[in-house]
Amino acid sequence: MGFFSFIVLLAIAYLIWRVTDQLPDLIFRLSEIQRDVAEIRRRLAESADAPAGGQGPESRSAPAPSAPATPAAGTTPSAPPTSGGGSDTSGS
Repeated sequence: MGFFSFIVLLAIAYLIWRVTDQLPDLIFRLSEIQRDVAEIRRRLAESADAPAGGQGPESRSAPAPSAPATPAAGTTPSAPPTSGGGSDTSGS
């Protein structure tokens, strides 16, 4: 019985070692997925804000007088940028 318990303990230690060995890669992949989801949400929000009716740029001469030319300073994006996490991929 003691030998069997020792083998089970070794198996558990090995599995924990394998999981912790893969954690940095897993965290990086999760941050990439989170960034992709935020980009999709931003694009969906932008497309929902776009005018409907199939008006192209040639049919619109000028923006409506009540619409501001630039976004207000107090506006925030629909999905805030993710914080750090060691996944700085700005070069790729």
